[in-house]
Order: sequence, then C-alpha cells, then structure tokens
Amino acid sequence: MDKEPLRIDEEILRRAIMDQAPPEDQTSHRHFLRTEGIHFDKVPELRLNYRNILMIDHLWDFTSLAKLELNSNIIEKIGGLDLLINLTWLDLSFNKIKKIEGLESLRKLEMLNLSNNKISVIENMDTHEKLTHFLISNNHIGQQDNVLYLRKFKNLFAINLFGNPVSKEDDYNFFIAAYFPNLKFLDRRLLDEKTKNEASMKYRRVLEKMKHEEAQEQQAAEAEQRQEAEFKLHTDAFVEFLNGSYLFKSMFKDDPEAETLHRVPEVAYLLQTFEQQMAELCMQLFEIGLAEHKRRETEVNSFFSGQTKAVTDYQLIALKILASFEQQHKERILELQQLSDAELLKVKIDHCYEENNQLCNSLMELEFQMVSQLEDIIKKLDTSISDMVGSFSETAQGIFVQCRDLEDNYHEKIRNIAVATLENVANDELDEDLPDDVKMLFTDKDTVMDALSTCHDNHLLKINDRETQLVTRANAWKVALIKGIQDEGLKRNRMRISDIHRYMDYLREQLEELL
Repeated sequence: MDKEPLRIDEEILRRAIMDQAPPEDQTSHRHFLRTEGIHFDKVPELRLNYRNILMIDHLWDFTSLAKLELNSNIIEKIGGLDLLINLTWLDLSFNKIKKIEGLESLRKLEMLNLSNNKISVIENMDTHEKLTHFLISNNHIGQQDNVLYLRKFKNLFAINLFGNPVSKEDDYNFFIAAYFPNLKFLDRRLLDEKTKNEASMKYRRVLEKMKHEEAQEQQAAEAEQRQEAEFKLHTDAFVEFLNGSYLFKSMFKDDPEAETLHRVPEVAYLLQTFEQQMAELCMQLFEIGLAEHKRRETEVNSFFSGQTKAVTDYQLIALKILASFEQQHKERILELQQLSDAELLKVKIDHCYEENNQLCNSLMELEFQMVSQLEDIIKKLDTSISDMVGSFSETAQGIFVQCRDLEDNYHEKIRNIAVATLENVANDELDEDLPDDVKMLFTDKDTVMDALSTCHDNHLLKINDRETQLVTRANAWKVALIKGIQDEGLKRNRMRISDIHRYMDYLREQLEELL
C-alpha cells in the first residue's frame, strides 16, 4: 500500500535535525539539542529525503541553511524556499516537478540537482550566477537552443543532461563542448581537449557571432545595472531627480497655455535663465544630499560595528561562566550518583538547586547589563541621526525657499510681459511675427491672467510637494531605522532569556531524576 503524502511541519523538522547526526554521535547530539534547544535559524544542513513529501513548507526559519536535500519525494511544485538565502546546495531530484520556478532568491546556489523529474524547459534561473553544478538528467529537455540558456553561468563546472531527448542528438557532445568551453564534466564524464578543439572548429563562425551579440547584451546589462545602482543611491539620499532640470521641467509639464505664452519672444530668454537658476539650486541640494547620505551611512555602520562588538563581548563572558559552571556541575552530578544516604542526597541536591539559581541570576544580570549598554548606544545613534536628518532637512527647506523666490520673480516678470503684450493688442500694435495661436490667446485679457495665475500656483505646488516628499521620507527613514534596531534587540533578548530558562529546566530535570 502506498504511503500517505506527507506535509512538512515543526515536529518533522525537529525529528529530522535530531536524526541527521552520525550514529556514533547521535546520543551526544540529541543531548546537546535538548540542552541548548533547537534553533532552526542556526541549522546549516537539512535532510528531508525519502519521506513522501508532497509540498515544500515550514522552512522559513532556516535562514542559515546551506545544504538542503529534498530528493526522492513526490513534490510537484517548487516553492517555500524564498527565505533560504544562504542555500548553496539543493537536491530536488526524483520528484514530480514540471517547471523550474521559485528559486529566484537563492542567489548563492552553487549546486542544483533537478534530475529525474518532468521538466521540459530550462528557465527562471537568472539569479544563479554562482552555479557550478547543474544536474537535470532524465527530464524532458528537447531543444538545443534551450540548453544555451545555461551559457550565462560563467562558473559552470559540470552539466548532466543525460536521458533527455536533447542528449540523443547526433551532434550533442560537440554542441555542448563548443558552446560551453569552460565546462569540465558533461553527463558525469570528463570533456577531453580533443573533443573541445574539434567542437570549436566546427562551430567557429556561429560562436563568433553569438559571442559578439552576448558581449553587446552584457554591456547593455552592465550599463542598466549602473543606472539602477546610481538611482538607488540618489533615492536613499532622498535627492533623486534633483541633479539637473527635472524639477523645473515637471513644473511646466502638461500646461498647453504656458507653452503658448513661452513663444512670446521676451519670454524665451526669461525662461532659459529661470531653468538655469533652478537647475543650479537643485544641483546644490543634490550634492549636499549625497554628502549627508554618506555621513549617515558612516554613522550607522559605526553603530552596527559597536553593537556587534558589545554582543560578542557579553557572549564570551557568558560562555566562560557556563564553562566554569558545567565543569563543577558534572563533578557534583557524579558525586550525587555515588551517594546512598537519602538525607544527605537531598541536602546535596538542594545545594545544587542553589547553584543553578545563582547561575540563572548571573546570566540574567549579564543579559540586563548588555541590554542596558545597547540601549545607551541606540540612544546615541538616535540623537546623532536625528541631528543629521534635522540639519539636512533645514538646509533643503532653505534651498526650496530660494526655488520659490525664483518662481515668484519669474512670475512677476512674465506677468509684466503679458500686460505689455495685452496693451499692444488693445492698441493694435502687436508684433506681426507672433504665431497665430499666441495672437489669439492675447485677445482675451482674463484668459491670459487666469493662465498666468494657474501656472504660478501649479509651479509652487510642485516645489512644495518635492520639499514635503524629501523631509517626510528622511524623517520616516530615521524612525524606521531606530525602530528596526530596537525590535531586533528585543527579539534577541527574548530568545536569550528563553534559552536560559530552557537550560535551567534541563538542569532541574537532571536533579529530579536523582531523587
């Protein structure tokens, strides 16, 4: 009778961790886990093969996992692996998977085994730049062009496509050897130099064309990455789109009446001067923003270095206390096991309880001291970052005031030009060279003045909105930073206290077994 499909749960995971030690070490391994508790986020390797697992689940806490075996199950869909960002080795062979998916976050992956599944397309692996071993034997890969998808992985050392329709092509070995010149093993066999040389000659012209196209694509991709990194830096500094005339152009966007006004000869020069002055102010703010971002980044990095050192120092002290206690505790337990006098045994055990309580108090006091020290350095960071953000916000607000002054000055000058033009129209002295739509606009004084007023209001609104956005985001970043640090500290503190209590429970159980 077939086994029932299994769903991964916490009990299965705990049992798997307990059982995966070598047989000769399992007793001490289980003792250690009972003593220290099982922390899923500290487990480096997990074996869940041959368990009839239907769906990948409950693995989100295994953030330190480097190796995961899920082979020989009945998994139909890849998922539930998004948080396993430290995974380097993943075995999903001998399942029922039809599509490569759900692996995007596994950027450190070096070995991926998808052999003996039902996959027909190699896809969705763009983030696996560190991949060295890709095993996909006995699937349904049928197109040679699809195999070329793997050329993007420059570190590929071994590929196994045996048992796929593509591996039965007459030219298969030469095709792979030609298109993957750095490959060492194909289908578990060494690719010899003779095969590589013959393949290179056979596919020489096609390879030259492909390499040229790939080089162009690589250059374009690198340029795009640089742009994305640059934009992220600008955004993190809260000054994106302030390095030039972006703000100025946004002020005049989608304003047809303003465009008509700008075709009046006197306005063109005025507008050019206005744009230049606005761009200079924005560039000044942009450069200040980048410099302030660097200062904040240095301060935050310094904080995290200090925090790590403080935690490490206290951990070392705690380990020394535990090492000293455990040595004495072992000696006391051995002594208790030799006693036959019940009264004396009870007295000695009571003494052990007192020693355990003293240990608990020492560890709790140490934890309290560390929390107090961390709170102090968090307060210093909060003060420092608040000062930086406050100073930058004030500087930015001062520059935005100058931008509004420029707009007021521009508005006043263009209004004077409009009034003069309206008078010329009234006196039938309008310049004959003016475009017809400009002449038409200036036949109605109310329309002109309303258009000017609306433009002015819209321009000021755009400046005000950009100012509010900068100041609001800077303050929100500061609040989120401090809250995130505090929340992480609270989480660590709770976990540490829980560890201490679990250890105390273990010590108590040891003594109770002697009664």
